[in-house]
Amino acid sequence: MNQSALIRPDWTPATIALMVLGFVIFWPLGLAMLAYILFGERLRDFKRTANERADGMFSSFRRSSRRYGPSYSTGNVAFDDWRKAEMDRIEEQRRKLDEMRDEFDSYLRELRRAKDQEEFDRFMRERSNRGPETHYPTV
Repeated sequence: MNQSALIRPDWTPATIALMVLGFVIFWPLGLAMLAYILFGERLRDFKRTANERADGMFSSFRRSSRRYGPSYSTGNVAFDDWRKAEMDRIEEQRRKLDEMRDEFDSYLRELRRAKDQEEFDRFMRERSNRGPETHYPTV
């Protein structure tokens, strides 16, 4: 920590003034500043320890999630065969759903194109029925 900082966890004139001001304005602010003065150096260690523990916990989650991937074997051949068959079945269903979604997207694109074409044709018919004397205002 930078020891030349104006507000550091130590008994400096600035921290004392902030503590007194905190008690005058709202007593929990003064109490928080007092806790920062007394325990501020320990907060760095606490933060570093908490971060290390969280990193360790999440890295163990990552390791365990890899363990249950497609190549994970329990040692029970019957269960592993059943699991592989189920995973293959689910993958096939996902592939079929993806194909159906692609077909539906192309259907919607064609539907929109047909609707746009119909509106454009109607516009052109109405325009030709009006004749050349009608002008649209310019913007």
